[in-house]
Amino acid sequence: MINTIKQTLSAFVIGGMLLIQGCSSNSSEKKNEEATTTAPATTTASSAASTAAQKKTILFYGNSITAGYGLDPAQAFPALIGKRLDSLKMDYKVVNAGLSGETTAGGKSRIGWVLRQPVDVFVLELGGNDGLRGVSLASTRLNLQAIIDTVHTKYPDCKIILAGMQVPPNLGTDYTQEFKGIYKELATKNKLPLIPFLLDRVGGIPRLNQPDGIHPTAEGHRIVAETVWQTLKTVL
Repeated sequence: MINTIKQTLSAFVIGGMLLIQGCSSNSSEKKNEEATTTAPATTTASSAASTAAQKKTILFYGNSITAGYGLDPAQAFPALIGKRLDSLKMDYKVVNAGLSGETTAGGKSRIGWVLRQPVDVFVLELGGNDGLRGVSLASTRLNLQAIIDTVHTKYPDCKIILAGMQVPPNLGTDYTQEFKGIYKELATKNKLPLIPFLLDRVGGIPRLNQPDGIHPTAEGHRIVAETVWQTLKTVL
């Protein structure tokens, strides 16, 4: 009788142990399955974040032309450049730091704030408002050089592109010619790629400019984007 009871208890204990082991095994398998199921999603999210972080920055630094005055920002030439980069699957993002009414003096004052974020390509488009206001050419030249120096100091590997501007002849031939020459002079001095005239094939053409005769229309900006791209693509 006692032996029978012992045998029964032994069988019960062994059965219980097997049941526990079975549950433990099932729990472990379930955890493994969950890990296998969730791992790809985590990897994908991390990969997407990593890709976004790896994109280089092209910063357009200018006045109302860069800002897209009178238009939806998506119609301004920096945004059009951004769309082209995306279509070509190039790892660059565009930042539009254009400010309407900006002069070279104003640009010099706010450059430190703009450069708080890393920049890989810096497109400098300033000076037009200086010319329209008859600002001293010496001041325009010094301010542009100061901006270039600040960018180089902050980010030595940053590539700078200088966008040339021109002004109407009402300020006199000497002023307009010297103003135009500032950009070529600075580009040569600093060994920078130069866009000879940002508004090439747009400036002075009524149908490509808004009623003020200064700011390009959406069609005008598409032409400006093409002009910029011809130089920009050589440094990317």
